[in-house]
Amino acid sequence: MNPVQSDAASGHVPEAVVDLLGAIGYAELTAGLRMASDALVAPGLGVRVWMGRSAGAELEHFERIGARLHDLGHDPEAVMAPFTGPVDAFHERTRPRDWLEALIKVYVGDGIARDFYREIAQHVDDASRELIEAVLEADAQEEFVVRTLNDAIELDPPVAGRLALWARRLVGEAIAQTQYVALEREALLGLLVGGHGNGVDLADLGRMFTRLIDLHGQRMANLGLTP
Repeated sequence: MNPVQSDAASGHVPEAVVDLLGAIGYAELTAGLRMASDALVAPGLGVRVWMGRSAGAELEHFERIGARLHDLGHDPEAVMAPFTGPVDAFHERTRPRDWLEALIKVYVGDGIARDFYREIAQHVDDASRELIEAVLEADAQEEFVVRTLNDAIELDPPVAGRLALWARRLVGEAIAQTQYVALEREALLGLLVGGHGNGVDLADLGRMFTRLIDLHGQRMANLGLTP
């Protein structure tokens, strides 16, 4: 049992776990609001309905994270505040030009963020990890996005090149964002090295980011696009 899990077992949830919940909470809030906005420009009622429902699910995840923070004795808005800058900056740098790019952003950008938070969540207490894994679950969402994007590419094959370039940009921006969040928050950095707080193992960090890139490659393969 690492120190973070040990503290939680004794009834104390460490700063690192609170930070992680704050980061995920703000990411879910922002994802929900932006998806709702993107839904307005999507063609066809079916896609709009799906995106609207997905936006609602993201906002429900935000509420669950907020409730958990409140139960732990923290003000959710205060906990999320340090993460507004990097998350907002990521979204400002990656504004989709159309609904297809918006779906790629959901699949690629949000996918990498979820993988990153899952990596960190391996080192938190059981109750927090169960909540985080439930919030980050996206199988149904990914199935719809893959099917919709594959259909769009089949109808207009030349669009594949543009979407592949967009995905490459997104993966670079998403990795940069996760690195910034981790390095700026000392407690989260401790979780990245297993919750031991005894210095950063750069080799372990490198392997983690390699895993993130490998998972990105699998997503791209699902779309028939080159990573």
